[in-house]
Amino acid sequence: MTSAPVSSRQPTLAGTRVLEQGTFITGPCAAMMLADLGADVVKIESPDGDPYRSYQGQQYSPHFQAYNRNKRSLALDMKDAKDCELFSGLVREADVYIQNFRPGTAERLGAGVARLHSLNPRLICCSISGFGPSGPYADRPSYDSVAQALSGFLSVVVDYRRPQFLGPALADAITGLYAAHGILGALVERGRTGRGCHVEVSMLEAMAHFAVEPFAAFFALHQTPTSADRPRLAQAYILRTADERLIAIHLSSLEKFWQGLVQALEAPELARDPRFATRAGRIEEYEALRIELDAHFSRRTLDEWMHRLEAHDVPHAPVNRIDEVVHDPQVEHLGVIVPVEAPHGAARAVRPAVRFDGVRAEAVSAAPLLDEHGRAIRAALARGEPWPGPERD
Repeated sequence: MTSAPVSSRQPTLAGTRVLEQGTFITGPCAAMMLADLGADVVKIESPDGDPYRSYQGQQYSPHFQAYNRNKRSLALDMKDAKDCELFSGLVREADVYIQNFRPGTAERLGAGVARLHSLNPRLICCSISGFGPSGPYADRPSYDSVAQALSGFLSVVVDYRRPQFLGPALADAITGLYAAHGILGALVERGRTGRGCHVEVSMLEAMAHFAVEPFAAFFALHQTPTSADRPRLAQAYILRTADERLIAIHLSSLEKFWQGLVQALEAPELARDPRFATRAGRIEEYEALRIELDAHFSRRTLDEWMHRLEAHDVPHAPVNRIDEVVHDPQVEHLGVIVPVEAPHGAARAVRPAVRFDGVRAEAVSAAPLLDEHGRAIRAALARGEPWPGPERD
């Protein structure tokens, strides 16, 4: 692994104070993105904690750990007058407040936008919902799968012949990314105006925007996109090798990559086949070409194909399992996996993806235990500190 440049630069969002009152993924993911940039995030939890804590493994599931690193935890009972006043005091000093309650819940808890802005006009309030603040679906419960389905995104990734959900929670995390995107824009705007604002994002809107390319194709071509369109147009394939491994190739629209593949396969007959003579033909005959490529790739091992494809400059990669990614040479070179400071669970994690002036994160702080910092935060406030700095924890 190469060493990252040593720098005295402060984290990008150093000094930015964030209150997160989120559960599960969308709100916590948004706050984590800010925390990864150096914001001081205090996670406000009920006395029972974020339900995601117990998703798989008592009160500290790996899923909770994933989205709550680099934060502090403070448990507050929003039905208790003293805790409500403590919350109000933190709001007065915060830069950002994030919640992902159903519409109306924040108001019932005394955390509605109007009240928070009466306490702190400079506050950026971020509300994350399933379907938006109003409309026929506003009061429905929403989770990741629901947002993927309703937004149309699922229709362009699922195989209708064998429909099933696969992979991690995309809509939840993507909505969190959009929320962080909006918050950062609002912070820039506040730098011009001196006033906070209300940032709103729903899972439905986030996933519809994330699927902007198929929507653009629909409006331009007046054809409904399907899950088969993108692989055909991109000339992307997942193929099985002789040692039962999987490899992905992506030929895109450049003819040189098709030519390189033919050379790597030592299969001039494919180049002569009139069905595959042009990119348009290869798109039209995608299934036929896939069958041909399956037959060729089944004759050699993954390592052999990796060497051959690299030699002919064909875009490719093994379909790595998570345990293989950790030891991948490029991943090690980039220092993608970093230690977790003072871990309560996992001792390693994936670092924030972005570098600034060549400087990358060398570690992350462990996701907090429930109310882990509650005593220190309460003590700091009792001493008269308007905002309890993390250095006292």
